[in-house]
Amino acid sequence: MEIFGALIAGGFIGTVLGFVGAGGAMLSVPILINFFDFTPQQATTAALAVVFLAALSGAIPKMKSRELLYRDALIIWSIGLITNLGFSSIAADLPDGFITVGFSLVLFFASYSMFRNPLTDIHKRIPLSLLIVISLLVGAITGLFGIGGGFLVIPALVLFFGTPQNIAAGTSLLVISLNSITALVGHRSMWANINWHVPIFMSVGAIVMASASSHFGRVSSPALLRKAFATLLLAVASFTLLQALLLS
Repeated sequence: MEIFGALIAGGFIGTVLGFVGAGGAMLSVPILINFFDFTPQQATTAALAVVFLAALSGAIPKMKSRELLYRDALIIWSIGLITNLGFSSIAADLPDGFITVGFSLVLFFASYSMFRNPLTDIHKRIPLSLLIVISLLVGAITGLFGIGGGFLVIPALVLFFGTPQNIAAGTSLLVISLNSITALVGHRSMWANINWHVPIFMSVGAIVMASASSHFGRVSSPALLRKAFATLLLAVASFTLLQALLLS
């Protein structure tokens, strides 16, 4: 039953990642904590493995169809290495309450950003100075909470620089896959404490659905995808924060 649940959960995570280009870890972490009895530290580490494989599976079709911005993705990942590895090294020593509450607040911000409408329809290149700021923020959040950072990349590209949703999603998936594998290495002190058969089966479901939904994301309504995802994040954030406060 646990294996079946992991496959279903992974399929759901992969579907969201493939369509939207973000949200894999935001869903993986609460699912691992609430349905598979992982601690917050275990969940953030295991989620990185699931999200890496799912995001890479979703990014490959985007690479083939040239629906991503390599320059932006590689800059965000490479500069973000500084904060990603730095915060990954201290994440295991932080209290569960800090991880859970901080994670919830990140979800609330992500939901708010996704509800906003684009400020421009004209596709512009992100200035290097802003890319550096985004890189450092994404790296820090990935290192601390096991989140790939797509929720920052997509709003920045779509809302402020008029990037089409399908290209923003492809760019985000590449950033997420690179960030997740980097942070997973940074969390290696936690590897021995994880029941890996759950994330392995979650990864199988996520890989299949991320690859499939990545193909269909380009024909879906961008506004509808963003708002549906924002609603889901708001619900997950509220539940996670309420649970953390009740258990504290």
